[in-house]
Formats: sequence, C-alpha cells, structure tokens
Amino acid sequence: MKILDVLDKELIIADLKSKDKKGVLNELVAPAARAFSLDHEELVRVLMERERLGSTGIGGGIGIPHGKLKDLKTLVLGFGLSRQGVDFESLDSKPTHIFFLLVTPENSTGLHLKLLARISRILKNDPFKEKLLNAADRDEIFSMIMEEDEEF
Repeated sequence: MKILDVLDKELIIADLKSKDKKGVLNELVAPAARAFSLDHEELVRVLMERERLGSTGIGGGIGIPHGKLKDLKTLVLGFGLSRQGVDFESLDSKPTHIFFLLVTPENSTGLHLKLLARISRILKNDPFKEKLLNAADRDEIFSMIMEEDEEF
C-alpha cells in the first residue's frame, strides 16, 4: 500500500500554528473530520488516549499520531508541518515538525501496521525530511510525498 493510496491533498496542512500536542491534534483532525463526517472531539479523544500509552513522537522531528475508531469505514491519513516545531513529548525530547495523522477502523490492524511502516520508512530519508520542512505549500508537500512514495 502506498501513502498516496490513502492521503488526500485536502488533509495536508502546510503550516500548523499550534504550540502544544493537543492543539496540533485538533488542527490535524479538523480537515479529516470535515472530509469524512467524523466527530472532531471523539477523534481527538481517541488520539489523546493513545498518546497516554506513550508518545507517538518517534524522534527525529517526526510524530505519527494514530488511533482506531469504531465505526470508521476507511483509513484516514493526514499530514501536517510545524515550521517552529512542537513539544510532542518525543522519544528524543526534541521538537516535532513533521506529522502524519493515521486513523483506522478498529478491525484493520494489518493495514494500520503496513501504513505506519511505510510512513516510517520514507521518513528515515533525511534529505526528504529536509525538503518537506522547506516546502512552500500543500501542493509541493503532496508532490514530494508522491515522488518519495514511488521510490519504495
């Protein structure tokens, strides 16, 4: 499964404004909630519950907040870029800049893990991460992800 099989350009936020974890989750969830007619508050609650188990800030400036939603019919993938960085309680205690939001149906563990693995794999490429951080807008971010996604 490729990232762009799931990522909708409308769910890309090129300049997150929030300065804390809950704010970032609220921002990331907003376009997804609108696009998929999901309950915004419920989605944030599910993600915050997952964060209480351990931060999804994996280090290296990357956060992959994810969770499962009971009545969801499809995978939801969003992207956000924080130019100033956010304290996301990352494993390396450094600010987080690049976020992929992943929400899956409760019974889709296999797909969930495959997509998390693919996202992690492309984000191991430091030059790619650097390009993302300097992207001007959502179109440029989408193109960069498409290009990187094709190489794997």
